[in-house]
Amino acid sequence: MKILQTAERVSDKDLSDNYIYQRSLFAYEEAAKLVSGDVLEIGTGSGYGIEIISPKTNKFITVDKFENENLKHLKEKFNNLVFIKTNVPPLTGIADNSVDYVITFQVIEHIQNDKEFVKEIYRVLKNKGKLIVTTPNIKMSLTRNPWHIREYTIKQLDDLLMNYFQSVEKLGVYGNEKVMKHYDKNKESVKKFTRFDVLNLQYLLPRQLLQIPYDILNRINRKKLMQSSGSLVSDIKLEDYFIDKANDNCLDLFYCAEKITL
Repeated sequence: MKILQTAERVSDKDLSDNYIYQRSLFAYEEAAKLVSGDVLEIGTGSGYGIEIISPKTNKFITVDKFENENLKHLKEKFNNLVFIKTNVPPLTGIADNSVDYVITFQVIEHIQNDKEFVKEIYRVLKNKGKLIVTTPNIKMSLTRNPWHIREYTIKQLDDLLMNYFQSVEKLGVYGNEKVMKHYDKNKESVKKFTRFDVLNLQYLLPRQLLQIPYDILNRINRKKLMQSSGSLVSDIKLEDYFIDKANDNCLDLFYCAEKITL
């Protein structure tokens, strides 16, 4: 059933995903302005970022625990594309000091051992190589997402990256008035669901028990927003998002960390 499709992997196939899809696409467009040389992406998903990033690279290595038909098609289209099917960490099959950039968008919040994850990224980066990472800003999360092991504050993500990297630029993804109008509408809608959780079970129960109910309610909520405020969802475009210095009001954290060895 389509309603059980996890809301964690969005695409352009379902218009109710547009708010999240455009935000996800925006990260790739921003990364494409920065990357060059040999690039590794961790968490490729359906691969919609490949067409944006691959032309900017000499070699584009993509890693995910799933491979789908779209990825097979993209491997035929881009001869500099290498796909590795694996769980992370570790980054199996990727040599020390071998890539110029690592990009990983909306992934680190799913990783049990985030310290090992960052350590592995640092290992495979060349000297002066950079990590570009996005993850939800917990201060703007509307409810607990049981698919996430954790979410981060600005300081928490900075502290994690500074365990290994020598320089971290703390940026955030923001939305214009149109995006924030959708955010506020979504917030109202989510409250209608969570008001029944008088015992605060969303934070007390093991997250695995909540994943399927969360996905069902999330899909219902997105469909409801689409039906009641269709243009508010469908009219959001890439240009409605922007990057600025991170603060508690950004939707996503967008950090750039540099490896500098003596």
